Amino acid sequence: MLQAEGAQAAPEKVKVEFDNFEHGFPEGFGPRGWGALAYWIGIAFAIFQLYVAAFNYLPSQVVRGVHVGFLVLLTFGLIANFTAKSNFGRALGWAIGGAGFLCGLYQWIFYADLIARDGDPTRLDLVVGTVLAVLIFEGTRRLMGAALPLMCGACLVYWFFGQYLPSPLNHRGYDFDQIITHLSFGTEGFYGVPIYVSATYIFLFILFGSFLERAGMIQLFTDVSLGLFGRTRGGPAKVAVFASGMMGTISGSGVANVVTVGQFTIPLMIRFGYRRAFAAGVEATASMGGQIMPPVMGAVAFIMAETLGVQYSEIVKAAAIPAILYFASAFWMVHLEAGKHGLVGMKRSEIPSAWKALVTRWYLVLPLAALVYMLFEGFTPLYAGSMGLALTVALILGTAITTGAPSNVIRAIFWIGLALVVAALSRDGLKIVPVASVVVGLIVIAAFVRGGFKALRECRDALAESAKSAITVGMACAIVGVIIGMMSQTGVGTIFGGWVIGLGEKSLFLALIMTMLLSILLGTGIPTIPTYIITAALAAPALAKLGVPLIASHMFAFYYGIMADLSPPVALAALAAAPIAKENPDKIGWEAMRIALAGYVIPFIFVYSPALMLQAGDPMAAKLGFYGAVALASVKALVAIALFGMVAIGFLFTRLTLIERLVGLGAAFCLLGDFQFSDTAGFVLAAAIVLWQWRQRPPAPVEAV
Repeated sequence: MLQAEGAQAAPEKVKVEFDNFEHGFPEGFGPRGWGALAYWIGIAFAIFQLYVAAFNYLPSQVVRGVHVGFLVLLTFGLIANFTAKSNFGRALGWAIGGAGFLCGLYQWIFYADLIARDGDPTRLDLVVGTVLAVLIFEGTRRLMGAALPLMCGACLVYWFFGQYLPSPLNHRGYDFDQIITHLSFGTEGFYGVPIYVSATYIFLFILFGSFLERAGMIQLFTDVSLGLFGRTRGGPAKVAVFASGMMGTISGSGVANVVTVGQFTIPLMIRFGYRRAFAAGVEATASMGGQIMPPVMGAVAFIMAETLGVQYSEIVKAAAIPAILYFASAFWMVHLEAGKHGLVGMKRSEIPSAWKALVTRWYLVLPLAALVYMLFEGFTPLYAGSMGLALTVALILGTAITTGAPSNVIRAIFWIGLALVVAALSRDGLKIVPVASVVVGLIVIAAFVRGGFKALRECRDALAESAKSAITVGMACAIVGVIIGMMSQTGVGTIFGGWVIGLGEKSLFLALIMTMLLSILLGTGIPTIPTYIITAALAAPALAKLGVPLIASHMFAFYYGIMADLSPPVALAALAAAPIAKENPDKIGWEAMRIALAGYVIPFIFVYSPALMLQAGDPMAAKLGFYGAVALASVKALVAIALFGMVAIGFLFTRLTLIERLVGLGAAFCLLGDFQFSDTAGFVLAAAIVLWQWRQRPPAPVEAV
């Protein structure tokens, strides 16, 4: 439970339920012995993934196979634990999951044989491949509902029978053994790039975030946010935006952010006068933005880097300014809403000191800072994530070991000594084995000191919970392999790409609108990661051929997949916030769309002004230079989102009339446009509306003498 020091106690945690397990399982692992079984299998899964990240001696195909095996095993096992009404039902669920695990293990046992007979599968190969396909489809259906399996199923039907369609929709036709081999044994089906990223980067960073949360990072983010913004106008809502943005640096799940940070911020906003729907909409908007906040970015950054074949740091750099703009727009929205309704900030006695929070817990930032530094220095995400995780574990265990120390001097000696040991073991460079040996040494010491066992249990629980959290992302990455495999073998993606290019030859804006609608439409039924993968495979190459920088085209598809979780009728982020705010999810969804209005236009800005993503090709770079173009694009974007905020809320210094809103909207669109004198017109109209509002502002109240 998040609670500020000195603040009133937050309300009891609200249990959030969904129609399926897409956004997480209930707390725990199930009843008694069945729960213990899931718990220890989760730990085994996490240990396997840590071994892969640290040493990586196994072939990539083996890693992918075992990873998928664990995913299917835990999917069926945990769903049975939480839904079956008898031990027989639970045993049946685990037996089905066990069959899936054996299918994954088949890649390891017969690894050399499968390579030798590639393209000439045996009957057993076809049986194993078919069983795996059935289990992935059924497991995903039970986990996430029918939308994603139906979409992938339609692609599978096309794969089998597309040769009977009229041209240009038809393909040459493929036999059953060709499709199953491509789907279940190659690297372009279930074991394609998405599952490779899930088996390496995604799991590791989920684990990293879980350990940071247990180290106390959430409380640090909350206290700093309260201390910085709690006393400002409409402070509680600004706290929600800032805290959710900070959470986004370690958590890639928007809905998880809602149910974590929102337990504290939504009731706080309501208590200080915000409407229930608006308060929940603020949290939903800010939490979904966590997926575009580097360095984790909802795991899509890793998939994007692998797909584009670029350094992970390039994706992070490209995403940084748009992410800041997104949160700046949400911050601006709540500021205007507070001014419109005369909402005030919190009392000094209700908020903690941001400085005190940083001084007392500054060390919690070290793992995140080290991670970002290593990523930008060119280290691989696996290496950087492993080192960041090791540092986090060292902080948790070291804090537990020194808690009972009689003086600060002894604590200082311990930490200095630990640093010297690491330095001595790493004279030839920071290697995994010396770091791992230090962590093992801390585990041994923690087992013999007071409070050490509690810290060890926390670490063990973090391993199991991380495995549980990785299931939905991993299963989504596995099943979208059907679409990737179908497109790679049939080449059908070129048809849709041709449509987009055809539109773009007439108007790039129309091509972008089509891509936006595709992303939002897909995102209303399926999670963000498969939405990005599908849209990027279909539309991003076409946008790139129209002159849009490759990273910008992929990020464009990603942004609107996130926006789908804010857009009714589905609006999953609003659904998560509804029971906390005790408000209708549809009302929350419409409020979230209004608050995120600027977020809907940021992708258009960085397509027309690539300098906003630190990409080459900006038309203004020839006149102003690269950094001049970056500065101009950033200023244009800030002014545009400020105008969109004024129009959406209807307030600046005083309430806006309809005419003022229309002028502001026209100015905003001018700054988004790409025609002669559009920038000049936009800035002139913006200055005019701001000056007019300044003149119309009510007089300041005169204090009594």
